[in-house]
Amino acid sequence: MNPSFEDLYKRLPDLLAPSMAKDHPNLPVEKEEGCYYYGTDGKKYLDFTSGIAVANTGHRHPKVVQAIKEGADQLMHGPSGVIMYDSILRVADRLQNLLPGNLDCLFFANSGTEAIEGALKLAKYATKRPYTISFTGCFHGRSLGALGVSTSKSKYRKFLQPNGLTYQLPYADASSCPEGEDVSEYCVNKLEKDFEMLFDHQVTPEEVACVIVEPVLGEGGYIIPPKEWLQKVREVCDQHGILLIFDEVQTGFGRTGEWFAAQTFGVTPDVMAIAKGIASGMPLSATVASKELMSKWPMGTHGTTFGGNPIACSAALATLDVLEEERLVENSKQLGAYAIERLKKIRENHKVIGDIRGVGLMIGIEIIDPETGAPDGDGMMKILDLSLEKGVLFYLCGKHQEVIRMIPPLVVTKDQIDHGLAVFEEAVMEYEKESHIVSVI
Repeated sequence: MNPSFEDLYKRLPDLLAPSMAKDHPNLPVEKEEGCYYYGTDGKKYLDFTSGIAVANTGHRHPKVVQAIKEGADQLMHGPSGVIMYDSILRVADRLQNLLPGNLDCLFFANSGTEAIEGALKLAKYATKRPYTISFTGCFHGRSLGALGVSTSKSKYRKFLQPNGLTYQLPYADASSCPEGEDVSEYCVNKLEKDFEMLFDHQVTPEEVACVIVEPVLGEGGYIIPPKEWLQKVREVCDQHGILLIFDEVQTGFGRTGEWFAAQTFGVTPDVMAIAKGIASGMPLSATVASKELMSKWPMGTHGTTFGGNPIACSAALATLDVLEEERLVENSKQLGAYAIERLKKIRENHKVIGDIRGVGLMIGIEIIDPETGAPDGDGMMKILDLSLEKGVLFYLCGKHQEVIRMIPPLVVTKDQIDHGLAVFEEAVMEYEKESHIVSVI
């Protein structure tokens, strides 16, 4: 007898590894469409996670669905190099016109982590240098190479400590800037000193292949650095012949209000890793660099069986069409600014809401202890759960899991933003009442 979904869901701990089955909130769903999940409980949930920054065009956009169906009528699998096909070449051609600077050559893979692995391998092979530099708080993936440059949480590296070929520097931290000082100047001066200390005492710059950075800190807390800070990273790399890698897995395809965060901040890296929003949920990613740099990475030094799958590439083409035709990048910029303004007004009445930070529709809402101002991960989880009970799905991030991620699909409307934030405020008020916290009013 074929078991029902309900019976299988009860057996979830026996069927899936804990590392796959224990994320938040394991919402049982039967359908997705637009900005909504449809639960097996009959309720409709407004999705402010985009499948963790993937469904930029919304769930199951009709044009993307049609492209997948038509693509499956032609090719199911394409081991690129063994065969060659239209969709992979066409999506590469389209992306050449959207990517910043001279980034015009692509190696397709399946996931963000794979794109990061490719970027690191390319940098080391091309420079013949052994070391990398990453930034504390950044998350780049969970494979061993990517894990070696990830420091968003120590638990991800527990018992899996990678080799010692990576050095970490602090990410830009505006919150530590002394009152009265210019934030950008403070962050840039600190970065200069951090690089100087590293190069004087731990590794010479001539040994460093690459610096890898998230242009907006993602899993580490949705922290937006001053653009001057990223420009200084670029300057240091240029000074020493070090390649700069941008991890744009989460920030790409309109999430920050431009096609890529590199354009948002006016800094072009030497290598980019892109994924998530590239194909509206189909597994696709790419390591991107200039043709000149890619030419230093000959056949056999990297490879893939499934990367650049023809159906995923068809979905990517439709995704690019939708982003352009429906002006979703512009929508991200406009509604992101609107949502941040609304959230700041909500914060005026609630002591548990700390910093509000965001760029485009990549927004972080910090939850704090109203008495001490310390990060409050427990309070954040309660607000997350209360929001879900009321029909809105948010996600979490931050070192102490104290930050609510608000990353709706870029097709989101002003009315949906208003509804989602009204529910969020209701959840905050209910949490305050249950915790006997007196609001600002």
